[in-house]
Amino acid sequence: MAHDVDPTREYRPEMDGKTHETTYDGFVHFTTIGTMLVVGWVLSLAIGGVGGAWFWGIFGVIASTVAGALGGFVPAIGWRAPGAVLAFLLVVFLLTAAG
Repeated sequence: MAHDVDPTREYRPEMDGKTHETTYDGFVHFTTIGTMLVVGWVLSLAIGGVGGAWFWGIFGVIASTVAGALGGFVPAIGWRAPGAVLAFLLVVFLLTAAG
């Protein structure tokens, strides 16, 4: 079966290139936010389990969830909200695990 694809074009005529790019950008956005959310949860569990600071662990789970939802639904914020929570949780983990 022969393909009638012109290699100089990015998409075939039956494909909607703009919709494809928009869908891909949304997928990457939510995957990034979701990954940061799960890492925040794991770090929160580590704070509680290793450091014994379960208050900060529970706070981290709640803060990660809120920041992930905020970053996921407000494109201007994006990954910055969960990134800030991750940075905070990393500092709390280092302080609780060391002492």
